[in-house]
Amino acid sequence: QVLLVESGGGLVQAGGSLRLSCAASGRTFSIYAMGWFRQAPGKERELVSAITWSAGSTYYTDSVKGRFTISRDNAKNTVFLQMNSLEPADTAVYYCAATKRPPMATVRWYDDWGQGTQVTVSS
Repeated sequence: QVLLVESGGGLVQAGGSLRLSCAASGRTFSIYAMGWFRQAPGKERELVSAITWSAGSTYYTDSVKGRFTISRDNAKNTVFLQMNSLEPADTAVYYCAATKRPPMATVRWYDDWGQGTQVTVSS
């Protein structure tokens, strides 16, 4: 099992920025990719971005392309999500998750999850 702990959420005005962090521990050697998900009230959880641990290949959902950047520090077992030009529609609980196999955009394979961090964007 991989233990994931998110941090960095908060309240920000539209147009502002936040940087989320996710620290992994436990069986980190098993990680193929880590992803950021979000879930807003009344909506299903969606994959926002993901990155492979070894090669650093990235994925972004269309709504955040050009605004969000995912990165990782392999030595520290940490993944980041830099969120710029935030919009009220970005308001959600953001979750970090890990998958042990490709492809990184296949949600069903993410089986280790963090507890979530709230991001609220005001207008």
